[in-house]
Amino acid sequence: MLDYPTSQDGLLQLEGSVLEGVIQKANILEVYEVDKNPLGRGKYATVCRAVHRKTRTPFAAKFVRKRRRNQDQMKEIIHEIAVLMQCSSTSRVIRLHEVYESATEMILVLELAAGGELQHVLDDGQCLSESEARKAMKQILEGVSYLHDRNIAHLDLKPQNLLLSIEDSCDDIKLCDFGISKILQPGVTVREILGTVDYIAPEVLSYEPICLSTDIWSVGVLGYVLLSGFSPFGADDKQQTFLNISKCNLSFEPEHFEDVSSAAIDFIKSALIVDPRKRPTVHELMDHPWISLKSNLMQPLSAPIRSPEPINVTPRSTPIGQRKSFSCLSSDGGCADLTPKSKDFKAAHARTTLSGSFAESPVRTYSVTAQCICAQCGPTCRHLSHAPVTKTTITIDRAILC
Repeated sequence: MLDYPTSQDGLLQLEGSVLEGVIQKANILEVYEVDKNPLGRGKYATVCRAVHRKTRTPFAAKFVRKRRRNQDQMKEIIHEIAVLMQCSSTSRVIRLHEVYESATEMILVLELAAGGELQHVLDDGQCLSESEARKAMKQILEGVSYLHDRNIAHLDLKPQNLLLSIEDSCDDIKLCDFGISKILQPGVTVREILGTVDYIAPEVLSYEPICLSTDIWSVGVLGYVLLSGFSPFGADDKQQTFLNISKCNLSFEPEHFEDVSSAAIDFIKSALIVDPRKRPTVHELMDHPWISLKSNLMQPLSAPIRSPEPINVTPRSTPIGQRKSFSCLSSDGGCADLTPKSKDFKAAHARTTLSGSFAESPVRTYSVTAQCICAQCGPTCRHLSHAPVTKTTITIDRAILC
């Protein structure tokens, strides 16, 4: 049960007396030594390392602007604080320690994950061995299960929002960034276009009601990415990616999945179902043979497995590095005759996010240049479709960049 009231738009609320008790009265700089060089920077938030002056305990201080594009964001910030407070009893969600306030920002003092984002592994041209991917996915599902049991939909599950407590180790993974999460109460319908392009579910693009199964789609994409290092639906531009997602244009190419078991393939396919009503629950995924190891379905893939629906669109493919394992972990050992390929995860999964309601058209059309996919940023946009993306400062926020 949730301890705080929920608004009709799916946001948790904190009453004035509760909020007043949460926010510390002191200036954060009087209590913490805050590094000037940020750990990560988004468009509306900056994360810095902060060391408590008395205990010398390190934390991550997330500075979030109260106003964005001249609009007050306090409802969303208070929602994120309330969600983190609701998740204080699980080790699978990053822990909120304290909250401070300045004239222009709210500062969330969070548990520091020493290993940083899981995304960094993929940025280095790696993907996980199957045993590592299974270990990571099991922990991700544990975190999602905790959320779904409380009717919380994360809505932005991706490697950037999965933090490693230990450097180069999947032994302890935590979920973070609840800036666009929603509370889905019975009888309340929430429709909104939000999420990250490659992970967004078909019902979001169709402006259908958001549900807990929306996260299950993202789990399926995550499984594909962790095992191959590729995006299953990525294309040269957002509209093409959206079309691939809407049609569930899915393929498992042998060069990317030749040493991946049939159980892992089945796990991904079971989550990537267009109709959210037919997707498994998070508890059913936790009971899947690939996660629970209840049956022996671990033979490697020897031939391409394709979706049962006709395939009309071909995502772009770009080679990536060979599969590698973390040094500290051990590894274990019809339809149309087309071969859809997946876009390079490293270039495709920068920080592209969506937000906002589309009352009439669920998918917008963008006027773009030949070298980028962003009409707002122009040639300076780092979401390039025809050139490698230079490694940039990490983002730990909802961070709508385009």
